Amino acid sequence: MRIKESSTNHENKKGLELSCSEIYAVNLISGRWILAICYCLRTGKQRFSELRNKIPNISERMLTMQLKKMEEEKLILKKIYAEVPPKVEYELTEIGRNLIPVLDQLEKWGEDHKKLKKS
Repeated sequence: MRIKESSTNHENKKGLELSCSEIYAVNLISGRWILAICYCLRTGKQRFSELRNKIPNISERMLTMQLKKMEEEKLILKKIYAEVPPKVEYELTEIGRNLIPVLDQLEKWGEDHKKLKKS
């Protein structure tokens, strides 16, 4: 859900993003789907249908919206081949690939935290 641009909440969010790179980064990749898409693309190029099959419970509309957002943010590249039917592949950009070690650390942290909560 987007924040109304004229709201105080929006202004506060933008101010925090400008002053804190960590908050900027978290806001960029926040939400349930962007991290899942990055995780799927870590192994290389994927077609839309492959991503759809690998990410349970994501609708085609949501996947389309998230891929568009990621493309706008320069996290992924979209390559369209001139074929019939059209072939489209997605892959992480260099800055997107730089996120992989961070994802690995988040995964480890998440596993450790789950264990802590269970004990």
